[in-house]
Amino acid sequence: MERHYTVEEIAELLTLHPKTIQRYIREGKIIANKVGKRWCISESDLKKFIGNSEDTSSVFKDGQSKVSAVADIVVQDSEEAIRLEKILVAMLNSKSVRYGNSSMHLQYLEYENKVRVTLWGNLAFVRNVLDAVSEIIEQQK
Repeated sequence: MERHYTVEEIAELLTLHPKTIQRYIREGKIIANKVGKRWCISESDLKKFIGNSEDTSSVFKDGQSKVSAVADIVVQDSEEAIRLEKILVAMLNSKSVRYGNSSMHLQYLEYENKVRVTLWGNLAFVRNVLDAVSEIIEQQK
């Protein structure tokens, strides 16, 4: 018998808010069936949503290695800091579900003309963000 997930379970697995999952259902991004007052999402429909034909347990397994990194990026002024922060926030908001539970903290250190980027998550997420930061810095030169 195929496993079924609730909105809350999917939200927890994908580290998203339950209302985001409900919006995805309304928009047709996730196929779900109403059972009583609750939405149910089958494992096969979840796989379609995340674009993974493998067993979902490999995507969501707990205990994956995590990485943290801190990068200080020199900027000329607050406008440049804001542009950089907007790019990085957009990256975080559009991250792939394969990055799992990951986070980024941005801080503008005005007295040092730096943006401090603190990352935590799986290696692929941290590497992707640091690669993007590297490209942004190269383009500013």
